[in-house]
Amino acid sequence: MSTTLRPRRRLLAALAVLSGLSLVAASPAVADTLYHEPYRPQFHFTPAQNWMNDPNGLVYYKGEYHLFFQYNPSGNSWGNMSWGHAVSTDLVHWKQLPVAIPQDDQEMVFSGSVVLDASNATGFGTRKNPPLVAVYTSAQKASGKQQQALAYSTDGGTTWTKYHGNPVLDIGSNDFRDPKVFWYAPTRRWLMAVSLADQHKIAFYSSADLKHWTHQSDFGPAGATGGVWECPDLFPLPVDGDAKKTKWVLAVNLNPGGIAGGSGAQYFVGDFDGKKFTSDDAGTAYTPPGGTVTQDFESGSFGDWTAGGSAFGGAPATGALDGQSPVTGFEGKAFADSFHGGDASTGTLTSPEFTVSGNYINFKVGGGMHPYDPGAVLGDQPAPTGATLADFEGSTYSSPVGDWTTTGEAFGAGPAQGAVGDQQQVSGYLGNGLANSFHGGDASTGTLTSPAFTIDKKYLNFLIGGGYHPASSDAPTAVELVVDGQVVRSATGSDGEALKQASWDLSDLQGRQARIKVVDDNTSGWGHLNLDQVVLSDTQAKPASTETGVNLLVDGKVVASATGGQSENLDWASFNTVAYRGKKARIQIVDANSGGWGHVLADQFTTADKPALNTTRRAHWLDYGADFYAANTWTDAPGGRRVMVAWMNNWDYGQAIPTTPWRSAGSFPRRLSLKTVDGRVRLVQQPVGELASLRGARTRVPSTRVADTAVPLPVHGGSLEIQADLTPGTADRSGLDVRTGGGQRTRIGYDTTTGEVYIDRTASGATDFAPSFSGVQRAPLDLHGGRLSLHVLVDASSVEVYAENTRGEQVTLTDQVFPDPSSNGVGAFAEGGTATLDRTQAWQLKSIWP
Repeated sequence: MSTTLRPRRRLLAALAVLSGLSLVAASPAVADTLYHEPYRPQFHFTPAQNWMNDPNGLVYYKGEYHLFFQYNPSGNSWGNMSWGHAVSTDLVHWKQLPVAIPQDDQEMVFSGSVVLDASNATGFGTRKNPPLVAVYTSAQKASGKQQQALAYSTDGGTTWTKYHGNPVLDIGSNDFRDPKVFWYAPTRRWLMAVSLADQHKIAFYSSADLKHWTHQSDFGPAGATGGVWECPDLFPLPVDGDAKKTKWVLAVNLNPGGIAGGSGAQYFVGDFDGKKFTSDDAGTAYTPPGGTVTQDFESGSFGDWTAGGSAFGGAPATGALDGQSPVTGFEGKAFADSFHGGDASTGTLTSPEFTVSGNYINFKVGGGMHPYDPGAVLGDQPAPTGATLADFEGSTYSSPVGDWTTTGEAFGAGPAQGAVGDQQQVSGYLGNGLANSFHGGDASTGTLTSPAFTIDKKYLNFLIGGGYHPASSDAPTAVELVVDGQVVRSATGSDGEALKQASWDLSDLQGRQARIKVVDDNTSGWGHLNLDQVVLSDTQAKPASTETGVNLLVDGKVVASATGGQSENLDWASFNTVAYRGKKARIQIVDANSGGWGHVLADQFTTADKPALNTTRRAHWLDYGADFYAANTWTDAPGGRRVMVAWMNNWDYGQAIPTTPWRSAGSFPRRLSLKTVDGRVRLVQQPVGELASLRGARTRVPSTRVADTAVPLPVHGGSLEIQADLTPGTADRSGLDVRTGGGQRTRIGYDTTTGEVYIDRTASGATDFAPSFSGVQRAPLDLHGGRLSLHVLVDASSVEVYAENTRGEQVTLTDQVFPDPSSNGVGAFAEGGTATLDRTQAWQLKSIWP
C-alpha cells in the first residue's frame, strides 16, 4: 500500500475482502435511529448507511437535482465502488434512491458525469424520450486498467443499462479517470475533461455521439502537483455578472498535496476555445521577495557551516549524486544534498550562530517528507537495559518469559523476517525478526498474546509500526497492556511500515500481573501491525528522530521546521522570525532517516521582510480546509447558475472518522461566481440561497468587545448559520468559538500576526482516530486594516467558513469536527489584545431528515 495513492485505487488488495460482502439491510432498530446518530449531519447529505466518497454525475433534469456519488453498497469503508443516487428539488432536502450503476464481476464504477443526450445521438433513446447518459470510469478488476464507459437511462435516471460497446475510450492506462462531459455549443460537440492522474494533466476530448472520442489537447502540469490529479470540472462563468465577459474555470482535485494536507481542490481561471484550456496564471513563474542571502552554497564549500555524519559529503552538490534522480529547483550551481551514500546515510549541516535580524528566513527545501518530531531524540542514545519480554528473533513466538500465543491467521506461525508478501519495506526493527500481522495481507486478523509477567520495572519500551487504528476504534490494530482483564495501556502505529520507539510509564502498576496483547482486528487499508523489542526497564526509551528537513534553533531549541515533499525538486519555504528578532539562532539541516526518501536538499537561505511562498501556497484553492475534495458542479442547473458540492472528507483519515452506520457527507451546495478584485478575476462562493428555508428564529447579538479572553454568546445549537463582522483591533488572534462546552471548542479566528483566517480543531472533540486529524487549517487573507465578514455553517460534525474582507477578497474553509452533542455553545474570543464582533446574527437550522 502507498500513502501517496487514493485507497480507491488499491484494487487488487481490496477485492479479496470485498467481493464476498453483501448489501447491508437496516433492521427495525437501526431504522428507528437513522439520521439521529451521534455526529449525523442534519442539513448535509449523507447516505442512510455505508461508505460514500466523490459526488459525480451531477445533473439537473425535469425539476430535480440528481446527486450520484461513489458508494459502497456493502459496507462502511471504501470498496465495491458503485454509483449511489439521491435527488432533490431544492438542493437542501434529499431523497436517497436505490443504487444506480452497480459494480459487477469485471469492473468497479468510478467517478464520471451525466448528460442529457437531447438529440439522441447515441441512439439509446428516442427523439421524444432522449436518454440520460452516464460517462464513467470503468476500473477493471483483473488488470487495474481505467477506461471510460457509458450507461444510459430512459426513465429519468431511475434505472441504468451499461452500453454493450464499452469501453468507449481506452488509452491503456491505470491512471485515466473521472470524466466530466458537457455540451459545447460553438462546435456542436460533446467535450470531455478527464484526468491523467499520475502525469498531473487534464486531457480534453471531443465527440459527436458520446461513443467516439478525439483527443484535442492536454493541460498541465501546473499549480499544485503534490499528488495525483483527479475529478476535473470545466465550466464558464460571467465576470462581474457580465454575460459578454466570460472566463472558464478548471477545477482540479489532488491527493495528497492539498493546502491543508492530504486531499485538496484547486482551480485555474482562463480561456477555453473548445480544444485547449489556457490558464491566466498557471503558477509556474515566481520571484520570491528580495533580501540578504546568508548561504547559497556557491563557494564550493560549506564555509563556516559544520557537517556531521556522512550524508552531506565534504562539499555542496552541483547536481544529482550517484543513484539519485535528477534534481531541479536549486538556485545557481550548487546546493546541500544529503544523498551522499544514498538514503541509508545520515548527518547534519549546521550554520554558525547568528542574530535574527529580519521578519523571515526564506530558503529552498526538497527531498524526503519526514517532519520534525519534538518528542524524538536526534542522534544515538543508549538502548535501555532490562528484562526482554520478546525480541522475536526465533522461528517461533518463544521468549524469555515463555511462549506467546496466537489466534487467527494474521501473525502467521512465527515472527517475520522483515516484509511479508507484497508488503512495503519494513524498517526500524532490531535484529532479524519482528511480529508482523501482514500474513495474509491486510484482510487477515488475529491476536498475539504474551504469557503473564510481573511488572517490576518502571517502563515498558517497545518498537511499533503499521496501521493507525487505536484500541478504542471499531477495528483496532493495537498493542494493549492487560491487567486483571482490563486494558490499561494501548498504542497503535502511524500508518507506516517503519517501527518507532514507544514507551509506557508503569509506575502505578508495580507488582501487578499483566499480559501484552497485540490485536489486529482490521481488514481495511493499513489493517496490520508491526512489533519488536518488548523490554521492561527502569529507563524510558525515547523515539529516535527520523526527520529530513531544515530546523530553526533558538536558545538550542527547535522553534520552526520544514521538510521536503518526497521530491527531488527544491521549493520555497519560510520561517516567520518576528518573535525571535534580536535573539541568537542557528539553522540546522537534518537527515536522520535511513529509509525511503531518507535525504534532504536545501539552498538559498535569505533574510527577508516578506515570506517566500511554495508552489502549494501559490496555487488557487477552492477551499483551504481539510475536508473539501472531489469538488464538482451541476450540469444544466436552472437560471444558468453554477452550483458546486464536494466530498466533505479527506483521504488521510477518511476511513477512520468515528461515524456509523454511514461514513462521509457532502459539503453544503455553494453557488460560484467570478469577481474582479484589485484587477484580478477571483472565484467567489456562497451557500445556495435555499439554505434560508431551514432557518428558524433569528438571534441578534449586540456588539461584543473581547479583551484577551473568551466570552459566551447567547447562541446555542448543533446546527447553526452564523453571520458576524470581526474587527481584530489590537488582538493577535480573535474570532468565534463554536460547538463549545465540556472543554471542547472549534475556533474560527483571524491571526493578525500572519494575516490568515483559520479553523483550530485541536480541541473540537474526538480527534484521536487518526494522527493527521487534529490541527489548524489556515487561509491567507489580508484585511488591509479593515474588518472581516464571517458566514459560518455549523452542523453535527462539520464547520464551513466563508470569510471576506472589505475589498471583496474571499477564502473558504471546510472542516469536519466530532464534538459531544452537548457541546453546542458559541462564544467570542481574543488573544493578546482586544477585538470586536459586530452585526452578529444566528439562526437555528432545521433538520432535513424525518
